[in-house]
Formats: sequence, structure tokens, C-alpha cells
Amino acid sequence: MSHLQGGKVDVSLIQISARNDLINLLEKCPGKKALVWDNSLAGPVGLVAQYTILREHMVTKMYPLRPVPLPETEVDHIIFISRPKLHLMDYIAQNVHSDSKTKSGLKKQFHLFFVPKKSLLCMERLKHKGVFGSVMLIDEFKCQLFPFDSDVMSMEIPEVYREYTIENDPTYLYQTAQAIIYLQNLYGPIPKVWGKGAAAKQIWDLVVRLQREKSSNDDPKSNQQSSIDQLVLIDRSVDLLTPLATQLTYEGLIDEIFGINNSTANFPIDNFLSTEEKNTESLSEDKRKIILNSADKLYTDIRDKNFNGVGAYLSKQAKAISAQLENTQEKSVQEMKLYVQRLPQILAKKKQLSTHTAIAECIKEFTDSYEFLDTLQTEQEFLNCIEVDKPSPYIEEMIAQKQPLVKVLRLMCLQCIASSGLKPKILEGYKRDLVQVYGLETLLAITKLEKVGLLKIQSSTRQYTVLRKALRLTVEDTSEVNPTDISYVHSIYAPLSIRLCEQVSKNGGLKQLQDVLGLLPGPTLDESPLVNANSISNTSESPTTVLVFFIGGCTFAEISALRFLSQQEESTVEFVIATTKLINGNTFLNSIIEN
Repeated sequence: MSHLQGGKVDVSLIQISARNDLINLLEKCPGKKALVWDNSLAGPVGLVAQYTILREHMVTKMYPLRPVPLPETEVDHIIFISRPKLHLMDYIAQNVHSDSKTKSGLKKQFHLFFVPKKSLLCMERLKHKGVFGSVMLIDEFKCQLFPFDSDVMSMEIPEVYREYTIENDPTYLYQTAQAIIYLQNLYGPIPKVWGKGAAAKQIWDLVVRLQREKSSNDDPKSNQQSSIDQLVLIDRSVDLLTPLATQLTYEGLIDEIFGINNSTANFPIDNFLSTEEKNTESLSEDKRKIILNSADKLYTDIRDKNFNGVGAYLSKQAKAISAQLENTQEKSVQEMKLYVQRLPQILAKKKQLSTHTAIAECIKEFTDSYEFLDTLQTEQEFLNCIEVDKPSPYIEEMIAQKQPLVKVLRLMCLQCIASSGLKPKILEGYKRDLVQVYGLETLLAITKLEKVGLLKIQSSTRQYTVLRKALRLTVEDTSEVNPTDISYVHSIYAPLSIRLCEQVSKNGGLKQLQDVLGLLPGPTLDESPLVNANSISNTSESPTTVLVFFIGGCTFAEISALRFLSQQEESTVEFVIATTKLINGNTFLNSIIEN
């Protein structure tokens, strides 16, 4: 839990709260238990309650929730833990029906815990399927947010952006409002709120309304001193460009190439074995799973660096460790005693170094490829508004080679936003080529991307061109190894969302924003809710704590950019990040175009 502590906002409180809630629910079912997880929850819940804790509360088996019968198991209780989704209710019904037909003679009790809220529609579906009466206990596991690190928490719901843009479904906006109320209950009322975008405004209006409706007993404790000085709500629709750009930080590239899920990533095992081990071991697995969070000190040091600065840093650390291990000559008895005490730490650091050197080699194999370099060059030309008004020969070549559809669409969408829409002739040409190569079903994906504004016809106002100059979104002369500007996270491009946060967190910064806010979609929110003077904790000496909440997803590069701003000498701001989902360009587009 130590990696969740250390900031002014103690994120470990979220873990403790969720864990206690789950334990209380498990204790309502005395005896041996089998948990059946909604697949999307198994990983995130592992962040709040490890298997050892579940075992202590007599959980003997765990299964994924699927539309197939559960394995025969000797338990007293089968507990389904699920998001409130209708198709998952059908899976639960199938599981209950098939289990009641087994001839084991064991009488099991079925229970269902919704995360985080019950759903009347889901209850009706269970009634319709004829299993509602078979489920003894229906309750709520009120886990609004999952803690990832001392400054990062996520709701881990990938479909939020699609639901509120394509489906016009406000369910997840309501859930996000509930998450903000939950944070205010934990950390005190937030005295200042700024936001941009329709979803940001809608969510804050919901927060205000829900708090007004609650009785004074349930309100965030108005006398409680607040750990958070300001809330910044960013609707993903305000900045669709950033998720599409390739992340070039160490952590961002791990996510781009291997995918980081619930603070873990899988790497090819070959890079972690010596030649001798490769020859002698009969490997049962071809992947090495590694946990990536600030419990690993070396990872904390390098995760936010541009990848071009990682190699030199690792090399420097390797030399320092070698010097410590070799320098044992001519030491006094006292010095040797201290050395022996420190040896386990030195060896642990050596092991971390060897792990991250292997990961860096995996990344380098990918970033040295012609395909990666050509994609990056095309991206950077678009970001600098070079050749954005013409069909891109590189995109046409990718389509001809039948590269993965999501990669092609990602680059097309990036060109579209950088040119504030594509000329009709260019968009039609791309569509025709896509349908010929990938089939008619690509039209469904294109329609969805048009509906959310990622693909569109060019408008007369060139928003991106104006924003690029006004907010310095591209910076040519920044150093990637010793950066002086947040643009280092994409080598030349500064995330628009983080430029907004940078201005909002500066005294008087909002005045400079007034000219450009009109170019961004949706209303602007700037409120100072009435809170008790005692709850405002900030003094001139202590840094201001700003909670940035991304509605629709947030990238690791954006997190790195916020950390970079916090670490500047002149900075008086500490950022904490909350999001509906941690994303990259591929996962973001897939969440929109997949059914």
C-alpha cells in the first residue's frame, strides 16, 4: 500500500474503503465461497483486495463470468460480482440454471454484488430469465474508483466516451458525479471548480443537485479540512488530438506496445533470460508479467522520461551499482558491517535495473523499426500542419498493405483534427480505399468516428491552427533528455488538455485562456462552491492540490506531463489525476468502434 501514500491526497484511503466494503459483503455469506467475476472487474478489484485477503474470508475458487456452465465446485455460496450490464445478467442466468441442474446434491446459495450501483433494468432482466428468486442476496459493492498510484485513480470504464457521445446515455456521467461526491466525502469539499466541455458541465450540475438533495447528515463534512484545493474537469471531446498522438515517455511506450492493464504489463520472456537459461529451461510461458507502480523506485525515476533519455539514465545507474559492489577493498570492519547491511538493497536495485534494461530493449526493438519511425514522422508533420490538406501517401500505403484497421484510422483521425476536418474529396477517397480493402463493415466504424467528431468535413474555422499558436501546442527546440516544457512527452507536441490545466493552475492564467476557450467545444465551468472557511486548507507556504478529472479517458503521457509541471522549481501546484479510464490511441478508438 505504500506506493499509494506520500501525496497530500492519501490515495490509500480509497483502497481501504473499497476493501472494507468488499469484506463486509463477503461476511454476509458465511462458509466457503466461489467468486464469479465480470471480466472487466477482475483486474481492477485486484488493486483493492489481493487474493490472500479473499482467501482469509473463505473464498476458495474464482471464475470469469462467461455464458458457459461453471465447473463443479464444493462451496456454500456462489457470488457474482458484476457491472450492471444486461448481457452479463444473461450470463448469470445461464450459470444459475446450469448449476441447479447438476446432480452433486450440494445446495448452493447464489448472490449478486453490483459494482458500484444496482440497476432496475438488470433486476428486471433476471426476473425475465426466471432466476431472480434463486439469487438470495443482491447488494452493491460501492467501489467508485480504483487506486493505481499515489497520484492516479481510475473508474476503469472504457465505454464512457462512446456512451455519452454516440448513445446519448447519461448513466456514466451520473456515475462520474457519484465518484466526485465520494472523493469529497473522503477528502473534504472542493472550494474551486473549473471545467471545459458539455460532459464536464453536466457532471458538475449533477454533483451540485445530488448534494442538495441529500440530507445535511450525508453532505460532505462542511467543517472537514479539504485535501483538494481545486477540481479541473476535462471532457475528452475538448482534446481529441492527444490520445491519437504516439506517447513517447517510457511508461507511455510500454502502454502503446504491450498494454498496461491494472498496473501490470506482459513482456516477451526471452529478453529477461540469459543465453544459458534460454538453452536449458523448458519454458511453460512465453510472457513475463511485471507490476509497474511507484513501489519500484527505479520505475518511478524513469517512467515519465522521454524514452530517448532512459538508456543513458539506466547506464549511469548500472555503473553506480557496479562501483558499490566492487569497492569492497580496504574497508574497515565498521565500513564492512555497514556494507553488508546495505547489500540486500543494492542487490534489489540491481534486479530492478536488470528488469528495466530488458524492458527498454523490448521497446527499442519496436521504436527502431522503419514502420514506427515512418508513422511517427507522418504524425509529427500533421501536428505541425505540414501537408494536412492533401491525401497522405503514407496512409494510402498503410491501407494498401492492409495494416491493422485501428492504426490506419488513428492516423486518419489525427490528420482530420490537425486540419480541422478533411476536404470532402480526401475523406471520400479514404473511405473508398478502406471499404475496398477491409470490407463494408468499416463503414460502421467510420460512421461512429464521424458521430463523435474524430472524422468530419473541413470547416471554415481552422481551430487547431489558431490553438497551436495561441497555446504553443508544438515546440520544436525542446530537449527530450533535459526537458523544459511538457511537449517532451510527444517529442514536439504539448497535450492541449495539459496546456489548459497549466493555465488554470497559474494565478491569472485564465485571462490568457479567454481568447481561445471559444474555439473549444462545449461550455466553460468556473465556480467557487460555498464551503466553510475552515475547510480551505491552502496557505501560501503549502502547494495547491489540483484534482484533474478526465471524462472519457486519460493517457499516461498526460499523467507524465502533469507530474512534470508539479516538479518544476517555481511550481506551487501538486496534481492528482482521476479518470474514467486509462487509455492510449488504440484502446480509445476500439472503445468507440467496437460493438
